[in-house]
Amino acid sequence: MEENATSVGEPAESTQNVLQENIEVKQQEAEEGSKQHRSADMYYEYEELRSRPYITPDSEIPENLLHLSHSFGYDSGRRGNLQLLDDRTLIFIAGNLLVLLDVSTKEQRYLRSCSGGGIGCITAHPSKEYFVVAEKGKQPDIIVYQHPSLRPFCILRAGTERAYSFVDFNPDGSLLASVGSAPDYMLTLWDWKKEKVMLSCKAVSQEVYRVSFSPYNPGMLTSSGSGHIKFWETASTFTGLKLQGLMGHFGKTPSTDIEGFVELPDGKVVSGSDWGNLLLWDGNAIKVEICRKEGRNCHAGMVQPFALEDGQLMTTGSDGAVRGWDFESIDSADSNSDGSRFELEPMNEMVVGHNVCLSSLVRSSLPDSFICFAQDSRGAIWKLDFSFTYTTPDPECLFTFHAGAIQGLDVSRKSHLMATTALDRSVKVFDFLAKRELTSTRFNQDGTALSWAPPLVNESGSLLVTGFEDGVVRLLELYDPQRLHVVTGRSPNGDAKLHLKQAFKPHNAPVTAIAYERNGEILATGSSDSTVFFFTVGEKYNPIGFVHVPGPVQALEWSPHSHSESRLLVLCQNGHVVEVHSPDPEAQRPTETFQLSELPSLYFRFRSIKSRIKREEKIVQLQEMREKKKKEREERMKALDQEENQEEGEEEEEEEEEELPAIYIPDPPSPLYCGFYSQPGQFWLSMGGFDSGFLYHCKFSEKQDQDLDQRQDEPFDFLPVHNADDDPIRSITFSSNGQLLLCGMHSGFIRVYPLQPGDSGLTSMQAYWALSVHDNQNGHVRHIRCSYDDHFVLTAGEDGNIFSFSLLPPEELEEGLQRKRARVPSPRAGLENESLALDIEDPAAYSIETAKRKLENDRLRREAGLKIAAKHKELAELQKKFKQLLNDNQSLPEHVRLKPAELQLERRFSEQAERVKAHRVREVRKQMGWEEERCSIALSKLQDWFKDSLETSMVTVVAFHTEHRVSTYLLPARADASSRLRDQRRPSCLDGDKAAGPECRKSRVESAKDSSILEKEEMLHHPQARPAVIKLTNRQIERLRKAAERAEQARAKIEKRKLEWAQLYAEKPNKDCEDPQDVEAIREAKENIGDLKLKSDKDFTLPKHLRMNAERKRAELIGLEEKIFEKQTEMNGRIVALRDSKVQLVSQLHAQTQQVHRVQQHLAAHLHRPPPALPAMLPEETPEKRLQYSNLTLKRYKALKEQRLQTIEQEGATYLLEQLEKEMEAEEDDSVKQGTPTMYSSGTQEEEKTMEEEGLELSEVEKELRREEEITLLHEQDSLLEQMQSSVCQFDAELMLLRHQKLRLNWRLKMADLRQLTLYQELRFLKDFERREDRLQEILNGRIKEEGKITSDLEELHEQLQEKQKDIAKLQEGEKGLFAKLQSMLGKENHFEEFLTKVFKKKIKRVKKKEQTGSEEEDSDEDDDCDDDDDDDEDDDDDDYDHDNDSDVGGSALDDSVCPPGCELELFENTLQLRESRLDLEELLAKEKKSAEALKKECDTLFKKEKSMKASRKAAEDDLELINREKQQKMNELEVVVPLRLHQIKFVLNGSVPSDLSPALVVDVTELSRLKERIKQLQAEKSQQRDLYCEARKHHVKLIHDRRDMKAQIQVLEQRCNQLMMLKFGRLVDLEALQTLSGNRTLEELKQEKFIREAGYAKEIRQWDMKVEEAHEALMEVTRCNTELLFCKTNLLDKKKQLEQNLDARQKKLTRTFEDSRRRVDEEEIQRLQGLVKKQSQQAKALRREIVLLSRQGGQVLPPGRAPLPPLPPLPTFKGRTHTGLQSRQGAHPIPPIQGPLPPLTLLSMTPTPADEDQSVLPNSAK
Repeated sequence: MEENATSVGEPAESTQNVLQENIEVKQQEAEEGSKQHRSADMYYEYEELRSRPYITPDSEIPENLLHLSHSFGYDSGRRGNLQLLDDRTLIFIAGNLLVLLDVSTKEQRYLRSCSGGGIGCITAHPSKEYFVVAEKGKQPDIIVYQHPSLRPFCILRAGTERAYSFVDFNPDGSLLASVGSAPDYMLTLWDWKKEKVMLSCKAVSQEVYRVSFSPYNPGMLTSSGSGHIKFWETASTFTGLKLQGLMGHFGKTPSTDIEGFVELPDGKVVSGSDWGNLLLWDGNAIKVEICRKEGRNCHAGMVQPFALEDGQLMTTGSDGAVRGWDFESIDSADSNSDGSRFELEPMNEMVVGHNVCLSSLVRSSLPDSFICFAQDSRGAIWKLDFSFTYTTPDPECLFTFHAGAIQGLDVSRKSHLMATTALDRSVKVFDFLAKRELTSTRFNQDGTALSWAPPLVNESGSLLVTGFEDGVVRLLELYDPQRLHVVTGRSPNGDAKLHLKQAFKPHNAPVTAIAYERNGEILATGSSDSTVFFFTVGEKYNPIGFVHVPGPVQALEWSPHSHSESRLLVLCQNGHVVEVHSPDPEAQRPTETFQLSELPSLYFRFRSIKSRIKREEKIVQLQEMREKKKKEREERMKALDQEENQEEGEEEEEEEEEELPAIYIPDPPSPLYCGFYSQPGQFWLSMGGFDSGFLYHCKFSEKQDQDLDQRQDEPFDFLPVHNADDDPIRSITFSSNGQLLLCGMHSGFIRVYPLQPGDSGLTSMQAYWALSVHDNQNGHVRHIRCSYDDHFVLTAGEDGNIFSFSLLPPEELEEGLQRKRARVPSPRAGLENESLALDIEDPAAYSIETAKRKLENDRLRREAGLKIAAKHKELAELQKKFKQLLNDNQSLPEHVRLKPAELQLERRFSEQAERVKAHRVREVRKQMGWEEERCSIALSKLQDWFKDSLETSMVTVVAFHTEHRVSTYLLPARADASSRLRDQRRPSCLDGDKAAGPECRKSRVESAKDSSILEKEEMLHHPQARPAVIKLTNRQIERLRKAAERAEQARAKIEKRKLEWAQLYAEKPNKDCEDPQDVEAIREAKENIGDLKLKSDKDFTLPKHLRMNAERKRAELIGLEEKIFEKQTEMNGRIVALRDSKVQLVSQLHAQTQQVHRVQQHLAAHLHRPPPALPAMLPEETPEKRLQYSNLTLKRYKALKEQRLQTIEQEGATYLLEQLEKEMEAEEDDSVKQGTPTMYSSGTQEEEKTMEEEGLELSEVEKELRREEEITLLHEQDSLLEQMQSSVCQFDAELMLLRHQKLRLNWRLKMADLRQLTLYQELRFLKDFERREDRLQEILNGRIKEEGKITSDLEELHEQLQEKQKDIAKLQEGEKGLFAKLQSMLGKENHFEEFLTKVFKKKIKRVKKKEQTGSEEEDSDEDDDCDDDDDDDEDDDDDDYDHDNDSDVGGSALDDSVCPPGCELELFENTLQLRESRLDLEELLAKEKKSAEALKKECDTLFKKEKSMKASRKAAEDDLELINREKQQKMNELEVVVPLRLHQIKFVLNGSVPSDLSPALVVDVTELSRLKERIKQLQAEKSQQRDLYCEARKHHVKLIHDRRDMKAQIQVLEQRCNQLMMLKFGRLVDLEALQTLSGNRTLEELKQEKFIREAGYAKEIRQWDMKVEEAHEALMEVTRCNTELLFCKTNLLDKKKQLEQNLDARQKKLTRTFEDSRRRVDEEEIQRLQGLVKKQSQQAKALRREIVLLSRQGGQVLPPGRAPLPPLPPLPTFKGRTHTGLQSRQGAHPIPPIQGPLPPLTLLSMTPTPADEDQSVLPNSAK
């Protein structure tokens, strides 16, 4: 142990393998020491146990490279991370350290984890003399330290595999219980002073939060955790003590995580829950859930009880409150009738704070002390006083820390100051030289990033830049407030303060990185929204723009000064790296957006190479192994034979073959944690996940035109990190001089690598120093920094801890620094006069880009609005002109006026306008749909609450002359009675169950039959597939229609007759049937006649149909309510009708009053009788008018509301409504009053006129007429007034009568209320009995159902047994038949009769036939055992039979395999066949008998079962009867109110009414008189029934005779009908089928189809005949043409021969004189003729080919592109014969007869040559 600095530790789990040997040696030594006898003062040496740093072997790195300076954090989220050793010392876990904190001096001492794997949990001994540190790691230890010496007292080993989650002492401190975490969850009890395990077992398979001993029962424990609670007990077994656990069952209560519990003295346990209520456990079940009044939770959120003291249970919760509950109430708590909850209010309450979440409390060890120290999960330690008096001090917050993971950390470049931010919305500044917190500021959102501005930006070092979760970046100024008094004279408190300088929001997601450019001119911020924003640095930070990156930003790194250009390296979490050029702040940017789309960027996407590296390493290892083996083999070859060595070598090579690792690319890619520049364009990356264990040297590719998603860039170099395959580097930093590389690891370790100066390639990164600092599982080191002078190293992890280390020993550090606290920057000049900068507190506020786009959109919207306004103005002018044109058009004459259709230039414009209007209307409706629905729902809710909740409003009708009034009943809206009863119905009785057995049996019997019948019907009536329907003729259709009508009529008659017969048979009573009237009379007699006992009698048994249950009573209660409601509704209707008549009467009185005024206008003033006062309708008489309104009313309300808003800020709507009603009433009164004064004024004016006229003298006639008129008017006035008076009096009389009737109804309703109260009490009793009654009824129903099932099964078995007996009888008859057949075969006097009979009767052993059927194969497995037993029995029987029958009387053997000599072979073989048949029958008979025996046994079993079931059913019925009697007795005990008058009391003793009326019986007078009259009626009915019986007997005898006669007559008619059918049809036929026989449409269709096909075939034959005839004619024509051609050929040959003869003759006749002169000419002529002959021969060949073609094709084929030859003129006949040229079918040229030499013809089969084209046909002169 070291008080301030201990430079000890180990690497992570992978690094622990290196030190495992040392740890095992230590454990062995410790175990050997523990085996020896321990003395009370024996201690371990802490220096030997504590973990130490790992240092690369053979390196010169000192062990004390880093010295722990201070711990600024507190893992407040860890369970139970606060213990109290004495009144001044608190201990808690911070990473791999145990911190001992002095409460008064705030000094800290530290103990390191001995395993280096972290600390799991801690606890203190009840005496506070010891405390326990349970560690984490592989096979962790529990170390017990002595306090205050802090020496290890004992070590407990092998209690769990990985980590301890909780430890606790028993109340006297003699035992220690520990529970492990995953994977074993081992619960262990220790005798810790002896370092021995007492008991051990697995707790559960879930995470355990807490385990504790019972303070009242020493042998019991309780554990709780994730979704469970378990109760343990140490039990003695024959093998020794065992831990036995009982898991708690939540039952109907939802399962919950239980953080804390307290055991009560009686063994019950009170635990907490997730939702804030307490759970009281009795045994292993929840007895009750404790909550506050009205169902409120005891605490908001998680609750855990922690102590039981002074008669109250203390609980704390995540709502920051501590409450005390009455222990007695909790211990005796029981659930109410509504559920399993018990409501209780706390006795005492202390609210610590609103942003407080108390997770654990520790009590002070001083006696009679109420002080507690509380752990706040929000990052604080509180001091609380639970005295709960008037002088109790308020809760005191002793220490505050960050809560949760540290998101940002940075140090000042000017002083020993450090700033941090976390997810607890706070920013803190620490002086790590003075080891204290200077200031803290909270904001509305969680902090996510922090950076301290460099001196180039802020020379004083007072500027902090913080990023928050909502995307806001805040600039905070740090200053010393003590120096403000120099300017202002004030002396504020505190050592430092943070002042908000500026706030802006560049992102819409959490800010993850902040970095200043190397020259301090630009600030860059990165966010998880994949954007990087740039700002200019100055007095006010102005935005430059932003760029998009391929993923969420992990870190930002500006290029150092050694690079020529300033560039920003953006590291994305998904493995992308982007290099962005520094933007130019002075460049012009687009006004629409801040996006810097033209900013040059380079992209890199990491592709994994780790699997390839591993593969190459494996190849090198294999190669080295091969080389080594080869050398060894060469050495062995010198001593051994070469061949043997070769064989051995080959075998070894085959054994050494191993598979190489496969190339693996992780998907999704590994996360990128950190990186930094090495050279321009090159950088190092540290990856997590699969790619951890290396530092990758990367550079940007030259191919930047690829898609970002398709890029695959690989590092060009890598550097392995020792023991980091599963422990990647999370953060990297360099010292100021670059000689130290500090790494924060994923496992909570920190590493320090010494480097050579200028080593950008990290070639000297080999040896390292490693220390376990933060928590090994949750303390990933996200930030590591060096102080500005490289004296301190600061780390922050995700476990919430912050540590500071010094590179110098504390003594040298104090001497070198010569100061004990850091310098806080002085306040900036004018800071005190500046107002606080405007902060962004709304998380939904617009970001800079969003605001700019919104401004741009607003500007565009304004411009669009101006354009739209201009267009509207233009349209308005055009509309105005158009209207003027329309008016001018209307003013024109009609014959020149344009019509509306002519005025419409283009109809499409109006159609388009209509479409646009309809679309806009739909859009508006769609937009306003939600608002409309909301308003309608709100209106309906208001109506339901204020109007519809009542059936009607209360209407009060007031009399005219009296104050009497009558009001309607205020009736609530009633629900449907059926719906109220629907949920309360119980399952009805067993009618269906009773009939279930027979129906099931019937269905089983008839199922096969019905299925077979259905299959047959389907086969018979299955429609056959037919072709398309043939259209029938009208005659056929008519014939089919008439046949169908006749069949339908016959079918209808038959069906009608069947229905009549079915109705008759249905009405036919059964033999055992009784008359329903008689049954009803008997039932009524049983109910009304007999021994009628009082319901209060003990022997009274209520009939089943009169038994009352809760459902019936509820229906009776609802029926009474409905009657009450009906009477009240009826009375309300009458009152409302009276009100309506009053309304009519008031309007009538007003009209009559106006008539009176009109009459009085013509009378003198002294003759006027005053009319009665006009009544007015009161507001309570017309309440529905309050809900009526008009537009004027709404406008007036709006005006009043606006007026109110102008005068008063907030006024209720009720006051406005009252004022509005008053104004409306005043207006009505004014309108009423305005009517009468006008009448009076007009009357006075007429009187004045008459007075003026009276000044004139009237004649006698006029005077007489005036007197008559005056008398008439007076009579009319009097009659009107009397009529008004009488109608008013009549109305008052009606109101009085109705009021009297309502009073009587009120009396009756009061009686009904009393009856309703009685029914309700009875209903409560019935509901109490309902559960028991339902349970018994359910049992009875089940037994009745089971009895019915047994009965049905028994009946079915009886039926099967009868069938088996019939089958047995049939088989026996078959045996007799076989014997008879044998006798007939043998005949009489057969010598071999005896032998053949023995052969027939012989019993032989037969081999069983094994038929390979499917059913036998399925049943073979089930019947194997039974078959084997049967086979054995049968074999034994067969052996007996063979033994008995193998010898005859004389003892000679019977050989049945050979036919005896003299016996017919056929007879012998037939006998053998009959024997086989007999044996088959015997086997079947034995099987049937066996089945029958089994059925009999089963019947006997079911019979016994039925008997026992009847007894159990009777017992259940008796139990149910007892329940009914008890229920009736309880209901008889109810008191019923019956109001009686004195004359109704007939129970008089000695002339006076006794004081005790309990023996009296209350009877209705009408019922009593009815009973008396009933006696007389019964006597008359008795004599009447006797007479009816005599008449019925006579009628019965007559009906029997009539039935006998009808049966005989039916038989005679049936015989006659059969005879007639035989005479007519020759056989018996079904007359119904004959009558319903209709025409067969299918047959008719087939006939019609046959006729149509015959006609079609005949037509087709005629067509083919015509075609054949045409073909014959064509053949004749072709033959004739060919003949003509042959004739032509013959003629040509003859002509040729003739020409040759003529030539020879001419040559002979020529003289010699002409020979010389003509020789040349002749030779030329000969040549010409020879050519001609040649040509003609060619033409003849062509003609022959043409003839062939014509004979084949019927036409001439011309060569391509050649026109047909022109026709030749006809030639004269040759030798008296004329040959006409033939014309081919396709236009062939006619061939003329030949006379003389023919002209040359063109060939038809070849394309002409140029030489041939030059030749032409010779003219006639040349022939």
